Amino acid sequence: MEKTKKIWMNGKFVNWENAKIHTLSHGLHYGSGIFEGIRCYKTEKQSAVFRLSEHINRFFYSAKSLEMEIPFSKKEIKQAILNLIKINKLEEGYIRPIAFFGYGKMGLNPKEAPIDIIIAMWPWKAYLKKENKVIKNNVSQEIESSGIKVKISKYIRLHPQSSIVDAKICGHYVNSILASQEIKKAGYDEALFLDFKKNVAEGPGENIFLVKNKKLFTPQKGSILPGITRDSVMKIAKNLGIEIKEEKINIKKLKSADELFFTGTAVEICPIAQIDETLINKGEVGEITKKIKKKYLSIVRGEEKKYLKWLTFVK
Repeated sequence: MEKTKKIWMNGKFVNWENAKIHTLSHGLHYGSGIFEGIRCYKTEKQSAVFRLSEHINRFFYSAKSLEMEIPFSKKEIKQAILNLIKINKLEEGYIRPIAFFGYGKMGLNPKEAPIDIIIAMWPWKAYLKKENKVIKNNVSQEIESSGIKVKISKYIRLHPQSSIVDAKICGHYVNSILASQEIKKAGYDEALFLDFKKNVAEGPGENIFLVKNKKLFTPQKGSILPGITRDSVMKIAKNLGIEIKEEKINIKKLKSADELFFTGTAVEICPIAQIDETLINKGEVGEITKKIKKKYLSIVRGEEKKYLKWLTFVK
């Protein structure tokens, strides 16, 4: 992992090596924390953070889900992020704000435990690497593709009545860790969760989109984390004249798709070449996927005037 110079901790900038917490922090033991994943991009003017306000709004929403009162305002957190980018002199990177119940209270109820807030950032380019192989009958075969190989996990996405599933709660991601470990052993790049009704939900850290007959489909809300990149893609598709529907998607429809792709802050727009042993679009990246990805990357780099409102420039 590539380091940067400073990390923001509870209102102060500290050296990367000195950003430490107590071993008895509540969040470390019980997963009682919330976080965001945000990206900043280099533009012709200066670096810009993509959809910063939306990320901070969700950060505070997630905190509320754990009855956690953030001891800083949204404005202060936004400014801390922008200052951190300037101090670290990082033109492009991934930004991780995290808040958790800290040291001073053990036991499941975190009430009266102090709240620690940390904002870190680092260079992070491709989250999922491009692949040029598929797996069929447990044999790896070469194909010409820049998509990834995805396997449906034996684990399901958290039941919507087991937690507040549209909040980014740290403890939720044990579910993602288990799925990721499972599919890596089978030689795949990423997992895919079904929900408790065996409909398609999402990846361990991504939302999923399906293209069929030049129309775009994505799982409806209820069992997913409705991502900010997901929302961006839906708006981009609409502006491109692509019909989009949120609905239940079963495995049969998933595997008969003309195109598939993941979306997320870390993964951006990532084509999917294979689901289990089923090739999608002969393993090639589809035209609608290409079109949306091209537009998205143009937007985040400040090349689309219509979408400049999504960018917060570092001044």
